[in-house]
Amino acid sequence: MAFLIIIIILALLFDFINGFHDAANSIATIVSTKVLTPFQAVLWAALFNFVAFFIAKFILQDFGIANTVSKTVFEQFITLPIIFSGIVAAILWNLATWWLGIPSSSSHTLIGGFGGAALMATRNIEAIHWGGSKGVIVIAIFIFLAPIIGMLIATIFSIIVQHLSKKANPHKANHWFKRLQLVSSALFSVGHGMNDSQKVMGIISVALIAYNAANPGVLPAFMQLTEFEQIVKTEHFDWIPLACFTVIALGTMSGGWKIVKTMGSRITKVTPFEGVVAETAGAFTLYITEILKIPVSTTHTISGAIIGVGATKRLSAVRWGVTRQLLTAWLLTIPVSAAIAAGVYWIVGHFV
Repeated sequence: MAFLIIIIILALLFDFINGFHDAANSIATIVSTKVLTPFQAVLWAALFNFVAFFIAKFILQDFGIANTVSKTVFEQFITLPIIFSGIVAAILWNLATWWLGIPSSSSHTLIGGFGGAALMATRNIEAIHWGGSKGVIVIAIFIFLAPIIGMLIATIFSIIVQHLSKKANPHKANHWFKRLQLVSSALFSVGHGMNDSQKVMGIISVALIAYNAANPGVLPAFMQLTEFEQIVKTEHFDWIPLACFTVIALGTMSGGWKIVKTMGSRITKVTPFEGVVAETAGAFTLYITEILKIPVSTTHTISGAIIGVGATKRLSAVRWGVTRQLLTAWLLTIPVSAAIAAGVYWIVGHFV
């Protein structure tokens, strides 16, 4: 049971790191345009990260993304050492990319770590849920689709908003766009909370399911989870989403300033108008993938939206060299995380 508790703690630690790693996604534009100070911005984003819990629990009444993540590896192949190795790999990659200031995907590092550990443990590619509408292949495809969708929506929004405000007084328009950034940032933070908190929910859930399958009746009632659907149906398991949404909000409050610089100024210069459009487009993209129950990267989403906004002005407004660096990091995330997890599992296998 001690090993299970360690895994839950590590999963929540990953959730916290995800919060400060991805804080830049929600606040970079609002800080770079000086609408809020960095401290005010992280408090604002953290608040709406937590508000997302109530939306998912009481309005949507579904945690579809968490369910998708929990089924990355087929249930009969899952063990606690596999889950442990995947989480450790995800934490290491997230910390490394944060330190280097690279806005990588917390989602895909978790998927890659989970899958890499399973492959090392089973030596069987059939242990991974590859196909289907929520399989690993579709999740990997959204490495490219999420930023493209964000970019397209941002481009459309940019054209529409520019047309509607072309006769407005520039000074007044800028003032209103600064106010609207509070709304767009809140919308994106809600999407971030709903999307990213659920990934950790999926990992904690699958750990409990694996433990209970091997040790039926050992855990107290509030931890005896045998199928994911119980989280939505039973109040005993409200502690799982509540813990995950709370911890990611706390992580967001701790900031992530290295990545704020990349997101807020290095891709393209962002004005209040462009901040509103990029955040709103990013939020819409996250809501679409929430409906599809596909875990995507909030980083990829907002990056694509910022590129779309910059390209609407002129293609040269986007710093494509930085964009290529981001794309390289995104492509490396799943295989590198998988390799790290495989190595961690090899080590852990000698002790557990």
